[in-house]
Order: sequence, then structure tokens, then C-alpha cells
Amino acid sequence: MNFVASDGAAAAHLHHRSGGPEQWGTRAMYLAVGLAMAAWAPLVPFAKARTAIDDGTLGLVLLCLGLGSIVAMPLTGLLANRFGCRAVLFASSLAVALILPMLALSNDVVTLAISLAIFGASLGTLDVATNIQAVMVEKDSGRNMMSGFYGIFSLGGILGAGGVSLLMHSGFKPLHATLVISGAVILLARLSRRVLLSYGNREANGASHFVAPNGIVVVIGLLCFILFLAEGAVLDWSALFMIETHGLDPAIAGFGYTAFAVAMTIGRLAGDGIVKAVGGSRIIVVGSFVSAAGFILAVFAPMQLLALAGFLLVGLGASNIVPVLYTAAGAQRRMPASLAIASVTTIGYTGILMGPAAIGGVAYIANLSTALLLIAAALAFVAAAGPRTLRR
Repeated sequence: MNFVASDGAAAAHLHHRSGGPEQWGTRAMYLAVGLAMAAWAPLVPFAKARTAIDDGTLGLVLLCLGLGSIVAMPLTGLLANRFGCRAVLFASSLAVALILPMLALSNDVVTLAISLAIFGASLGTLDVATNIQAVMVEKDSGRNMMSGFYGIFSLGGILGAGGVSLLMHSGFKPLHATLVISGAVILLARLSRRVLLSYGNREANGASHFVAPNGIVVVIGLLCFILFLAEGAVLDWSALFMIETHGLDPAIAGFGYTAFAVAMTIGRLAGDGIVKAVGGSRIIVVGSFVSAAGFILAVFAPMQLLALAGFLLVGLGASNIVPVLYTAAGAQRRMPASLAIASVTTIGYTGILMGPAAIGGVAYIANLSTALLLIAAALAFVAAAGPRTLRR
């Protein structure tokens, strides 16, 4: 009896209920993920010029980043169960910070490909571990927090891409700009380390067993796949679409993605209160239809301004759907939460990885407008199937 009591006390000490400090630590890690992930985007043209490769080769090299993430993401749940979120988050933060400058130094295609694969694996691990931490912190808080967390991630993306661009515009070399971002990531990880969770999955008591995704987890992953596909479509194709379909000046064609990103960030920062007020099911249904309507407006708008407003609607509608789905993944009982989050992230992330190629294929067979309308139809499927994931 005494042995059981002491063991229970130890478990209670290890799996303490997270509070305010852990919430701020989680926000710091989402900011770090957003900063690091977006910092690469402004470096792409410089990497292409240094390695002297053509667009086709660049596309294959960029695939290494996604493949590195896809390989690492399913393993992160096991690592978090075995070593705890704190250890995995701190180690992956350091790995991201150390490899990021290599993206600004690689002078040949092989070195760049290897660096991108390691960067993708480190970033994928950091991303999944942050989501695992967030799900448990949200559970402990007893209130909706995931949208706000993702709002910080989106803000980090704006600061990462904008910050690197601004630094290089101010005269910083790409290497020095990446060192600033790396320093920020290390600082965020160091300041958060003490309040990050020492465990990876309370329900599994730290067990590092493997459970294949099935049932509701696969459905949630598929819905995230569609949302990430929509996000990737705006990121990779909105500027070209605005130029070819609506005759927008190439110098301002990026405003479509800007409208999308700003709307998504604002929607997520305000999202926790909205989710609490209207519920997750309505967020999924209404948000999916608003986002689908945005794509339809972008395609059929008679004016350039209305087409840009369409991409704003896409961001506003989609902003809180993924956070709601991650909350659902953490709440289901088919598999441990940490492993479910890893599975959902892996399935969903393939939407970003495969999206550009799939959209390009449809555009080649038909046109970009058709590709965007197909995404709108997929979002209607999210509206129909999404609420079922919340009935656990």
C-alpha cells in the first residue's frame, strides 16, 4: 500500500497541472516555430543564385525540406512520450537554430539539399512537439486556447519572413540575417525551458509505444490536409493567379497572400473567444463555407479589389478550423494524444508538400481557376465532415 501511494505521489508530481507559466512557454514556442519556418522563404532566391540551379532542380531540392519533416513528424510523439516535451522542444529548437545559417552558406546543390532535409526534420519535430504541449496545456486550462496559440504562430511567420527581408534590405548578408533569427529561437527556447512540460502524454504515463492512426484520427488528419492544401494554394499560386486571371501588376500581386495572412492572424488571435461563444462545430461549418466562398469570389470577381478580398475571406474563414481540429485530436480516445497529434500533423502536412504539384497539374490540364474551385469543393466536404470529429 505504501509503495502504491508513493508511486502515485511521484506521478502526481511529474504530471502536475499546467498553468499560466506553461501557457506563456507554449506561446513562446509557437513564436519560435513561426519565426524559423518563415525565415527560409526570403532566402530561396539567394540559395538558387549561389548554387546556380534551374527552377526544376530547385523544386526537387525544396522537396527535401518537406521529406525531412514527413520522416521526423511521426517519430516526435514517441520521443515526447519517452523524454517529455521539454527535452524534445529544447533539443529541436537548438537543432533548428544551428542548421538555419547553413541554408545561407550552402554553395552546392548537395549541401543545400542535405541542409534542407535536416532543417525540415528539426522544424517538423519542433512543430509537432509544440502542438503536443499546446493540447495538454489547453486541457489543463479548461478553456479554448488553441486559436490564440496558432495566432502567435502566424504572427511569428510574419515577423520571420518580414524580419529577414527587412534585415537584408538594410544591408545584412543572408548569413547574418539567419543568425539573428537563430538567436531569437535559442532565446525563446532558453526562456521557456523551465516551464515546458516534462512529460509528453499524461494519459499514457510516458509510455513510448506505437499506435497506428485509425478512425477519427485519420479523418481529422484528412481535414487538416485539405486546410493546409488551401493555405498552400494561396501561398504558392495566388500571385500568379492574380496576374494571369485578373491582370494585376506583378509588383503588387503578392497582396493576395498578404490579405490572406493578415486575416488569418487576426482571426486566430481573436479566435479563442469566438470558439467559446459559438462552439467548434459552427467554427468548422461556417469557416469552411466562408473560405470556400472566398475562393469562388477570387475566381469570378469582376474587379481586382474584389478578387483580393476573396483571399482575405479565405484566410478569415480558415483561421480557426485547424486549431479546433487539433483540440479534437487531443480529446479523442482512440490513441494517446501525443501520437494522435503527430499523426494528424504528418497527414495534414502532406497537403502543403503535395499541394503545389497537385494544383500545378490541374492548372496544366485545365487552368488555375478550376484548381481553386476544386479546393472550394473540398472545403465544403470539411464543412460536412468536420463536426463529426467533435462528437467523441
